[in-house]
Amino acid sequence: MIKIGQLRHRFVETIPDSIEPGVLYVSMEYATAAHRCCCGCGEEVVTPFSPAQWQMSFNGDAVSLHPSIGNWNLRCRSHYVIRDSRVIDAPKWTKKQIEAGRRRDKDARTKYLAGASSMANVSGSIEKPVEPSCLARAMARFRSAIGSR
Repeated sequence: MIKIGQLRHRFVETIPDSIEPGVLYVSMEYATAAHRCCCGCGEEVVTPFSPAQWQMSFNGDAVSLHPSIGNWNLRCRSHYVIRDSRVIDAPKWTKKQIEAGRRRDKDARTKYLAGASSMANVSGSIEKPVEPSCLARAMARFRSAIGSR
């Protein structure tokens, strides 16, 4: 059951030591977000951004994370979606669904890292893939929103 139905976003360079409930801290510098679990248990939830993990979008007013947040390693085992800064309760998953999701996530990370590694081999140095990422587009929107105020 979700107790926190709305998150205020706060763009920060680094995630602070003390994380307030109801706040989604977003570090573009480290491509990561963090918040306290929205079920109210108080556990810290960290979501790293990458094509193989979470993607963050910012529309100038609200933040969304995709895919859902499944806190399978926490005692609460909460599951929710953050869309337009609103927290939407999602169905509980069975152990079988969790195992399948973990395999899918591991395969996606392995495939993504293999692609990043092959890009480094082609250029002779470690570089980010040439194609624009969700993170780069989000950062451009953020800079544009800041500049227009």
